[in-house]
Amino acid sequence: MTTDRALDVTGRGIVSALGQTVEAFTQAIFEGRSAIGPIADLGFGVRFPNGAPIRDFVPGDHFDDRSLSTLDRFAQFATVAARAAWAEAGIGAGDVEPDRIAVVIGTANSGIDVLDDGFRRLFKANGRIHPLTIPQTMGSAPASRIAREIGARGPVFGVTSACASAAHAMMVGASLIRGGLADVAVVGGTDSCYSEGYLKAWDALRVVSSDTCRPFSTGRRGLIVGEGSGMLVIERAGRAAARGARPIARFLGGGISSDVGDIVAPDPTGMALAIRKAILDAGIAPEAVDYINAHGTGTVANDRSEAAAVLDVFGDRGHRLPMSSTKSMVGHAMGASGALEAIATIAALEHAMLPPTMNFLGADPDIDIDPVADAARPAAIGVALSDSFAFGGLNVSLAFARADL
Repeated sequence: MTTDRALDVTGRGIVSALGQTVEAFTQAIFEGRSAIGPIADLGFGVRFPNGAPIRDFVPGDHFDDRSLSTLDRFAQFATVAARAAWAEAGIGAGDVEPDRIAVVIGTANSGIDVLDDGFRRLFKANGRIHPLTIPQTMGSAPASRIAREIGARGPVFGVTSACASAAHAMMVGASLIRGGLADVAVVGGTDSCYSEGYLKAWDALRVVSSDTCRPFSTGRRGLIVGEGSGMLVIERAGRAAARGARPIARFLGGGISSDVGDIVAPDPTGMALAIRKAILDAGIAPEAVDYINAHGTGTVANDRSEAAAVLDVFGDRGHRLPMSSTKSMVGHAMGASGALEAIATIAALEHAMLPPTMNFLGADPDIDIDPVADAARPAAIGVALSDSFAFGGLNVSLAFARADL
């Protein structure tokens, strides 16, 4: 299913609460394992008892002390994921001109750990803020660090659009290649979410679940805060084959839209518009879509709106079109969520297996879809969407296809 606008996906990297390799993450989601658990040991209190933090990431395993003095946790996650993606892509010296390499990284909450620590020092201890706070907290810090490591001299920058940030970054990177400004792009998202101030801000918003994440299910009570990073390497079609590499998947296209309503309430009209644009940009018919990795936060408002949008686009077929949410296992990784979910979507295509929506108690009578409840399902799919619908009415739908199509 290669079109004139399709790109090759040649590398993936991930840092998540379900694993810090693509292989570990993929096995975990297909087994329906959950990273969601108690967070009482964090040393401060919030009303919600559970979360999905990354507990086994050791910065010193990946960076020397000098590097760590300039990198907040969100940039550390991004760099480790990008290293893995670049390695899997197998791009060597001389394979691409440095000024033809782009790096576009999304984040929702840049440098939150460093800021939290700095404010604590300043206001609680009357102390000094770390002298490198500014470079550590720049939203573009992950992109700059990754560019240094791989020698990218093309377009390098960050984007921020709440929990659509990673998906927007992927679209921007693809557009740079399609527009002739780059041949290769490292794209994705990253967020570190387990600072005291940030979690208490989510507590105040009162949308975090009191138990677990149950997208599309009766008894759902809200989202679960996760964190992490996911990265893809995308290339102009045919470049990988020319150097003897095998593409993992095809990036067919994507759609972007915005709502014009409430800052937090989702709008199915805007969601449906992004999906329609993705299908149009991919050059496919709606009937070609075999699976959707949903935004699927587990809030009543998002899940009903998202289901309504899918039914609007796909009609009666939307009731039978498999649509699962991996947030039920890994939580909501905010600016990184679209990247983790794109990697899960590619895994579904590669392994002919649909990841499940876990913690399902029963169908919501207002959501008549197929959520792939409670167990992974074998399915030889060819085309899949990965959807991200953010606060502020920022919507992105990405279309991927199997590498052999």
